[in-house]
Amino acid sequence: MIQKTRQGRNDRPTSGSAFAALGLCRPLCAAVSAAGYETPTPIQIEAIPDVLRGRDLLGCAQTGTGKTAAFALPILHHLAGRRGGLRVLVLAPVRELAAQIGASFGTYGRGSGLRHHVIFGGVGKGPQKKALRAGLDILVATPGRLLDLMGEGLVDLSGISHLVLDEADRMLDMGFIRDVLRIVRETPRDRQTLLFSATLPDEIRGLARNILRDPIYVAVDPVASTCAPTSQAVYFVEKREKLNLLLRILDDRALDVDRALVFTRTKHGANKVAKQLGGASIAAAAIHGNKSQPARERALDGFKRGRLRVLVATDIAARGIDIKELSHVINYDLPNEPESYVHRVGRTGRAGLTGAAISFCASEERPYLRDIERLTKRRLDRPEEAGQRRHAESPASPDSQRGGARQPRQRRRQRGHGRAR
Repeated sequence: MIQKTRQGRNDRPTSGSAFAALGLCRPLCAAVSAAGYETPTPIQIEAIPDVLRGRDLLGCAQTGTGKTAAFALPILHHLAGRRGGLRVLVLAPVRELAAQIGASFGTYGRGSGLRHHVIFGGVGKGPQKKALRAGLDILVATPGRLLDLMGEGLVDLSGISHLVLDEADRMLDMGFIRDVLRIVRETPRDRQTLLFSATLPDEIRGLARNILRDPIYVAVDPVASTCAPTSQAVYFVEKREKLNLLLRILDDRALDVDRALVFTRTKHGANKVAKQLGGASIAAAAIHGNKSQPARERALDGFKRGRLRVLVATDIAARGIDIKELSHVINYDLPNEPESYVHRVGRTGRAGLTGAAISFCASEERPYLRDIERLTKRRLDRPEEAGQRRHAESPASPDSQRGGARQPRQRRRQRGHGRAR
């Protein structure tokens, strides 16, 4: 039973000393400041004090809202100056997200003497086994690899005092909930448990009732909403014309696409689009579940460093990519699960910055669009509809007189821009 609810507000007054005001110890405040953060986000303001008091918590927050620090900082506060074996377990659905969480613990816990490690599949077990045998205080893991190592007798969860389930709805989507419950049963009953999710379907609410004790519920955005700083538009275009539309968008100076994360529905589609972009002299790479971990890390590093302009990904990347200045997310294929749209779009417009999400919708994908708009309770912008209205109202507009910027409707269709709905 959830006893108390809080709805976070984005207008809470904050200052550079606000992390200390939340009750965090001085070394943690110094580490946060050294990392360049002075103002807590709403989820941090709402969650940290109750986590410091030892309360279980159900947090509903979109990606990019600072929820990793909302649990990492108070956990590190509890562990400060205390060594005693493995006491913290954080479960994440995908490798990239697990690595991101591990990096945050490393940043905030630098100088604390606490040992942390990240384990996930797709790589050799050797270094992971070595770290476990050497002893850890904090373990970040994906469920499948953790169960493998538990089966080999390498992981003892009997001393866990803090359990975190991050992106629980994604673990549900990926079929990990049964694995999660197997892991949870191996932890002590008197642990502190924190569950974070971007959406709250009935299954996640049921999971929360099963594993949380008298929890605080904190929501900083409406459930299933998409990030406010993100503009969202949809173009109606047939499947065979999507590549031409993508190339035109990337070449459109008015849209100013600096770096774009492009989502496809399938691994084959990601490879194909990345190859086609390369053929058009656009630096691009694909990232998906069939890629080796080193290949995924190279692609992600190249994208973060600006060597790649486009990263083409399946939904495996929707939760684990944290690029603060990502200008555009482009849904080359609409997802068949509307919740995935929320997670994809959450990759841009992060940390209060602006971003843009552009979706392509073929005729067979229109039911997916209806589901997305129903879930998010917003109608995506139709740029072509607006353009046609302006053209109808002023056929001899300055743009049309110049002859370049606004093309006739029939010519747009021939170049792959699709039919406006």
